[in-house]
Amino acid sequence: MSQVHASSLSPIGTNDADNKILQLVTFKLGEEEFAVDILIVSEIIRLVQITPVPHAPHFIEGVINLRGRVLPVVGLRKRFHMPEVEQTDQTRIIVMMWENQLVGFLVDSVSEVLRIPSNTVENAPPVVAGVGAEYIEGVGKLDDRLLILLNMGFLFANSEMSETAPMPTVQ
Repeated sequence: MSQVHASSLSPIGTNDADNKILQLVTFKLGEEEFAVDILIVSEIIRLVQITPVPHAPHFIEGVINLRGRVLPVVGLRKRFHMPEVEQTDQTRIIVMMWENQLVGFLVDSVSEVLRIPSNTVENAPPVVAGVGAEYIEGVGKLDDRLLILLNMGFLFANSEMSETAPMPTVQ
């Protein structure tokens, strides 16, 4: 899966029981599986050359040129203080929209797009997979899997992103 465009997938809906269906993009960091709402995902791209930015926060990998736009790339492993690993052909950059800004997130691999009922999501315990509860919206139970649903708004709001050069605004 080299690219997924949010516009090509059906929007979040409801089922007969009026239970909200969550549509999520799932990805891995190590053995842990994380998920984000597909509505904030612009696209998923293969790893491209990342240009380091001097004096950026430790978790900013650098910037990339995506079709003429310069985007910052956040290393989620670094952001969550996970050990670094060698990048592979499965490494991806998930481009997400936040407050009219595109930001890339470096992940080990992208798993799939899932639709799960919201009633399968529970509140997160204080710490899951070494990630603090403030970054987690909940934990989704899916058969024999657990999905850690990230709260990207909190991740952005409480990051040192403002210490870097201003992020480009979508025109």
